[in-house]
Amino acid sequence: MAFLKWLLIVVVAIYASVLAFLFVRQRAMLFPIPPVGRIAPAAAGFAQAEEHVLTSADGERVIVWHVPAKPGRKVVLYFPGNGDFLAGVVSRFKALTADGTGLVALSYRGYAGSSGSPSEHGLLQDAAAAYAFTTERYEPARIVAWGFSLGSGVATAIAAEHPIARLILEAPYTSTVDVASEMLKVVPVSLLMLDRFHSDQRIANIRVPLLIMHGEKDPAISIRFGERLFALAHDPKRFVRFPDGGHNDLDLFGATATAKSFIDGP
Repeated sequence: MAFLKWLLIVVVAIYASVLAFLFVRQRAMLFPIPPVGRIAPAAAGFAQAEEHVLTSADGERVIVWHVPAKPGRKVVLYFPGNGDFLAGVVSRFKALTADGTGLVALSYRGYAGSSGSPSEHGLLQDAAAAYAFTTERYEPARIVAWGFSLGSGVATAIAAEHPIARLILEAPYTSTVDVASEMLKVVPVSLLMLDRFHSDQRIANIRVPLLIMHGEKDPAISIRFGERLFALAHDPKRFVRFPDGGHNDLDLFGATATAKSFIDGP
């Protein structure tokens, strides 16, 4: 009995240590900032973009890239994934803006030259600054918010609180708590997680046309989360699944072309 008692104590101590480690390190895991410094658009091969530095409501300095929209074209307000940096998405940006569609792409706090450290509250303040920058130049009826992966939660929050024309969610989730809970089934994630990005609680406030794109083989965010979020959304809405698509590769299966058709649609 004494042996079993000590074994139980050891197991509980190890489990508690793992929980403490996950709690302390959770933001480093949710926001795996690439080790990349500030890169000017021209240096990334995207000279048509202008770099601007915005000040968030809490004083952080965050970078956006802006490609002016041609008359009559929409402008995409783009929120990247948690492992992305703007220079790494240039091929998508070029394809997106080739027809005169405008672009405002945000580099979150802590990422690639932007100051500060990321958190849900912080990213939403960065997004608000990027939205304000965009509305200074374009009417809301021309703005299409596009969020990829983690950025889908940011885009959903913006669309739930501010007027836009359309919303694109690529590889979205119901909440980051749900995604983490699926990955860490023996961990009480709902008690520990700080940054929850509850798109499921915000989507009901969105009444603009919605496009959700998801890969059926997504290893990071299961397509089930995209389907659940879609079920909660108001019409008009469209769900596009890519049978061979994973997480970061949907452009190989036509994601940008699908998005452009939606952006330009009636």
